[in-house]
Amino acid sequence: MAQSIYTAPPAESPNDTARRTALTRMKRLAAGLLALMAIIFTVSFALQERYPWLEYVRAAAEGGMVGAIADWFAVTALFRYPMGLRIPHTNIIANRKDEIGASLGEFVETNFLSEAVIRGKLESVGPARRIGAWLSDDKNAARLTDELAIAGQGVLNLLGDNAIKNLIESVAREHLIQPEWGPSLGRVGERLVTSGQQHAAVDLLLDRADGWLRDHPEAFGRVVSQRLPTWLPGFVDKLVDDKAYREVLAFVASARQDRQHPVRKALDGYLDEVMHDLQYESAMINRVENLKAEVLDNAKLREFAGDTWQAIKASLTQALDDPTSALLVGIRSTLQDIGNRLTADAALGSRIDRWLADTASHVISAYRHEIAGVITETVERWPARETAEKIELQVGRDLQFIRINGTVVGALAGLAIFTFAHAVAALF
Repeated sequence: MAQSIYTAPPAESPNDTARRTALTRMKRLAAGLLALMAIIFTVSFALQERYPWLEYVRAAAEGGMVGAIADWFAVTALFRYPMGLRIPHTNIIANRKDEIGASLGEFVETNFLSEAVIRGKLESVGPARRIGAWLSDDKNAARLTDELAIAGQGVLNLLGDNAIKNLIESVAREHLIQPEWGPSLGRVGERLVTSGQQHAAVDLLLDRADGWLRDHPEAFGRVVSQRLPTWLPGFVDKLVDDKAYREVLAFVASARQDRQHPVRKALDGYLDEVMHDLQYESAMINRVENLKAEVLDNAKLREFAGDTWQAIKASLTQALDDPTSALLVGIRSTLQDIGNRLTADAALGSRIDRWLADTASHVISAYRHEIAGVITETVERWPARETAEKIELQVGRDLQFIRINGTVVGALAGLAIFTFAHAVAALF
């Protein structure tokens, strides 16, 4: 697949079409000058005996013809065989295409992919400041956010559901299921009990109990009455219910008000003992492990992994599709904040510039030969004839000026040589 991409140079672009038109025009102009010189030479050669001054015109035209033909040959020899003749050292680009590609790759590697050039360019540009100024613009931040959203959607579509589920399951199994829960719970609980964090929970429990008792005295009475013998008279049930209700209400109120109440201390002692057992008692640790195994067996863990991934994927997909979602709004805001910081904080910008320069220098130093090798390999894969045509299309118009200049310079040189020769002959 990779080779098929580089079997030929890039297709002709609109700019190439314009270059081809300009090249054809310049070729016609150069050929026209050669034809003009030939006509002038023919006329002046035929009439020079009648009009001796035409000898100078003939000499100029003759020199112009020689210069035009010589430069035509030189320019043509770069791209093809002149007149189809396989003369040595012609059709140079096609015959030496691979060497030209290798030389071009070496030139780029030596002169453009050097650490000094890359570092110097980055230091002069100040990329952090420019990136900051670009991100500070609302439109740019929104545009980058949209691109990130599209990229995120693409990643979500590429990810296989089963692979992600397996990953979540393996991570959960390794970090959640395999470690023993008891010691971890015991250590956390011990710190909470030591710091008195359970007191807030006890206060809440007692408050709720006091509130329920005051709001539901009849319900409490029915609970007590149901435990009394059925043969007792009704008024005795009522007395017992009232007595028990007042005692329990007073007990709860006392526990609420007294921070040193026996029930509070009993709860603290019980919790402290439980946390100790969770860490050091094998029986308690095994009970927790058995409970964990019952709650999180393989099927439930698999179901948990699937539900987790589907929930995450659905939430991300919905958020990435909605430009007003909290996720995308947060990304835009973060990008703008980064841009503002990079613009305002010179020290931060300098650190980032140095980091970018160091990173780019490392990458270039390590891979510049491979990067330059892309040029060499690409040129090697191009067909020789099409390569020559492509290069001629790029520089051929300028090379036609060589033919034009050769015609003019040849004419002037021919005239000068002829004049000098006549002057010398006149002296002798």
